[in-house]
Amino acid sequence: VQLQASGGGLVQAGGSLRLSCAASGRTFSSYAMGWFRQAPGREREFVAAIGAGGTAYYADSVKGRFTISRDNAKNTVYLQMDSLKTEDTAVYYCALNSRGYGSIYDYNYWGQGTQVTVSS
Repeated sequence: VQLQASGGGLVQAGGSLRLSCAASGRTFSSYAMGWFRQAPGREREFVAAIGAGGTAYYADSVKGRFTISRDNAKNTVYLQMDSLKTEDTAVYYCALNSRGYGSIYDYNYWGQGTQVTVSS
């Protein structure tokens, strides 16, 4: 499985971005997907996840502002980020869990990351 994240960039506070993560593989629809982020000097943190059935989960820090979704026909998961804040600045990584078990924090495949910078 390979994951290709895209859509990062520079945006002003209050703006929006949509990240995409395209996955290879024929059984994408069976996999749970997640987004994580890592800011400079900080540990990687969970942002959002979506199960194979479409149930979504969010970190408290992004709840109400970010929306995770998936398009199984395109093997792609999205992260719509609205009302962005400067503290959302980080490298964002998508991840995939192909094991069929584990929590929303456990993944065995990771993408390369895409930079999101929110200016004040």
